[in-house]
Amino acid sequence: MKTKQLIFLALIFATLQVRAQIGGENTYEFLNLPNSARMAALGGNQIAINDSTDLNVAYNNPSLLHAEMDNKLLLNYINYFDDIQSGYASYAKNYGQAGVFALGMHYINYGKFVYADEFGERGGTFKAAEYALNILWSKSFNRLRVGATLKPILSSFEAYQSFGVAIDLGVSYASPNRLSNVAIVFRNIGSQVTTYYDGAERESIPFDIQLGFSKRLEHAPLRLSATLQHLQKWELAQPKENDNSFESTIQEDSFGKQFMRHLLLGIELLPTENLTLRAGYNYQRRQELIFNDKASTVGFSWGFGFKINRFHFNYGSARYHLAASSNHISVAINLSENFH
Repeated sequence: MKTKQLIFLALIFATLQVRAQIGGENTYEFLNLPNSARMAALGGNQIAINDSTDLNVAYNNPSLLHAEMDNKLLLNYINYFDDIQSGYASYAKNYGQAGVFALGMHYINYGKFVYADEFGERGGTFKAAEYALNILWSKSFNRLRVGATLKPILSSFEAYQSFGVAIDLGVSYASPNRLSNVAIVFRNIGSQVTTYYDGAERESIPFDIQLGFSKRLEHAPLRLSATLQHLQKWELAQPKENDNSFESTIQEDSFGKQFMRHLLLGIELLPTENLTLRAGYNYQRRQELIFNDKASTVGFSWGFGFKINRFHFNYGSARYHLAASSNHISVAINLSENFH
């Protein structure tokens, strides 16, 4: 029963993926999950937000790691469904001409499972979890920034373990007034080093090409952001088969709907320097995870952030389906500032 339970676990987790229709095609799919409250609130992923005060943006695009993030520490916690929990911790340090470096740890714990043999006899419990160490670097060349993330990965499902390595490469460019930013990211370049069991073929990991844009309005407290993901694969949806009394027809998504499946939209309202309100829309998530015709707010997300002295607090909520939403909490601390 070990194998059957692990397959069941994988199927459950596949339903939670932001990219549900291509979730399950690769191993280490946890790398695709929103990592912070801010990104969860902005549709799941934004790679062009040029915010030197938030270390979280560097996780999605290493070129956004700024010198101003020096000596900042962040802690993220994500409560998904049915005891699935995830988190990320990171610390950044500026080394001058050598660039800015950050170290982070990303994990997901799928909870505790009951072990049973082929006869249904129970024999204790086992756990399943995955981990990725993040080693980030970036360097600035005037308004152009480049960055990279090295990610050793460990995946452990009961007695089955796999080790892999991935690299993210990012480039971003800021306008002269720093209000606009464009970016491109090549995410998860790499492969498994060891498979889950001897003799198994190496599985692919979730490689992704992403293009992003953000704009802070000059005369209004708004920041707009958009990211196109999965640019290496145009068709993200399977054609639908429609049956009636006379014939069966195949319906494919139009160009516009296919484009929308790649697009993530986010908006931030900044009424004061210390308060931010956020909202996002993920068309792909909405189309894949709606239940029959009851779409409700599936695919929409929201959140807020505020600053108190050296502390930054963020909360994000993303609606995956009618049953529940995910909850994301982020706390960042500037260790260079004094308490006051």
